[in-house]
Amino acid sequence: MSQEPSKAFVEFDLTIHIFTVSATLVGVCLTVIGIMRHLGGAKVSHFGEELLALDAFMFLSCCMLSYSALKIRDAIRLKRLLSNIGDYLFILALFLMAVICGLIVYEII
Repeated sequence: MSQEPSKAFVEFDLTIHIFTVSATLVGVCLTVIGIMRHLGGAKVSHFGEELLALDAFMFLSCCMLSYSALKIRDAIRLKRLLSNIGDYLFILALFLMAVICGLIVYEII
């Protein structure tokens, strides 16, 4: 007898989560860049910093797309398009972050 949430509510909730998490991950990427610069390091460190800057930009783009999708009231198709692009870009940025973590671990070892 429990009611499942509507599809529109689930999409709205997911968009809010992507907005908040991507904004947080921009800060995480910038913090790690600062730590890597402070510690110095090898060629991998420089490459990792470049990838982290790209990743921060991708998360920032996700944040802006999600925010735009939340602000649009009338154009349902545009709202869905922005939300979907933000979703896919978020997954891609998370994958890139996992690759960067692997590079950082490789440098530490």
